[in-house]
Amino acid sequence: MKTLVVPSDSGVSAAAAILASGGIVALPTETVYGLGADALNPAACAAIFEAKDRPLSDPLIVHVPDPDWIFRLAEISPPAARLAECFWPGPLTIVLPRTRLVPCIVTSGQETVALRMSAHPVFQAVAAAFGRPIAAPSANRFGRISPTSAEHVVAELEGRIPLVVDAGPCAHGIESTIVHVTGDRLRILRRGPVTAEQLAEFGDVQEARDGIAVPGGLKSHYAPRTPLVISDGLLKPGPNDGLLAWDGTGEGFRRVEFLSPAQDLREAAANLYAAMRRLDEAGLDRIIAERVPETGLGAAVMERLRKASAR
Repeated sequence: MKTLVVPSDSGVSAAAAILASGGIVALPTETVYGLGADALNPAACAAIFEAKDRPLSDPLIVHVPDPDWIFRLAEISPPAARLAECFWPGPLTIVLPRTRLVPCIVTSGQETVALRMSAHPVFQAVAAAFGRPIAAPSANRFGRISPTSAEHVVAELEGRIPLVVDAGPCAHGIESTIVHVTGDRLRILRRGPVTAEQLAEFGDVQEARDGIAVPGGLKSHYAPRTPLVISDGLLKPGPNDGLLAWDGTGEGFRRVEFLSPAQDLREAAANLYAAMRRLDEAGLDRIIAERVPETGLGAAVMERLRKASAR
């Protein structure tokens, strides 16, 4: 199979046609590029797992074409409805009890489903043309660095998927926040662009420790092939080490990638995966990543770095 890369202006109808035929296609979102399939077609969803080498125990996020679909796919509570009204379309995934319409392969056999509505205009156009929910995890091999450009998707999935719709780099650069809503409790299952501080206005925010399997929930994830370690600035570089820099100069390192010269956490999040990928492709012995402040979006960046460093 040859993987075609098409610009967004001509890719919407082609992508919708592939989805309607039961196929899979890589699409841009505001977070990272996703690998989409008809969320209500178990065979189509199985193709996602096959293309990504993804274990069936890792559930898929379902992207709805419009908010009305949430009532068909899940049992929604008033707090969850308020979250959707405030943050959709956008980078927030809400975990709710599923209805029987959702195939078990999507939820990995769980009684909950993870729902989101993307704010990316190209993804929205494809979803509207297709008219059904789209299951869309990140468009990369399982456990690897998530793709924030069409080039990254091709590097990961060339020959495994028929089409990539290219709409340039993603705005946020890290995956959506995932929150499980139970009563007035909001359990953060994965940190992302919507911060704990923002969620606190809608209920009692807690950090989840157990229970529900979610995308990106394994200890090791988002990982480069090159070993990555997190440093407080005390590690001395070797002759073939690279630095993922926050506030260091990079002196003594063979290769340096700065997350944000202005030390802006939103810029750092947007640059994280692309910078990690460039270091991973540089033939280094080790990547040393400097810590970022764990406030606001910095907590999501550090969550990704810890998973990338786990072996």
